[in-house]
Amino acid sequence: MSEQLACLVTDLAPGSAMDVDLTLESGTDTPVAVVRTDDGEFYAIGGMCTHGEVPLGEGDVEGCFVECWAHGSRFDVRTGEPDELPAVTPVATYPVRIDGERVLVDVDNPKS
Repeated sequence: MSEQLACLVTDLAPGSAMDVDLTLESGTDTPVAVVRTDDGEFYAIGGMCTHGEVPLGEGDVEGCFVECWAHGSRFDVRTGEPDELPAVTPVATYPVRIDGERVLVDVDNPKS
């Protein structure tokens, strides 16, 4: 399926995140958290915390990290790696491309 519209640039202020459901090539939906870091860069990661199945798009963004609001695990949006317990398993990261005002994410070709 390749790139899909996740949101518009104007949908996310710097230092915020949102949950979206995108469709895999197989036809099934997958949750994705689209994150805009404090410096304005966009990232897309697996949308659920690997510790407790909590939506990461509802978490707080600080620098290049998004924090799960339920248990405090933090994930680096660049790599998907957790840097705060209780999560120990990384989330997937996906390629993002900005096309004008559109934020496009490719869930069929994860980076990690």
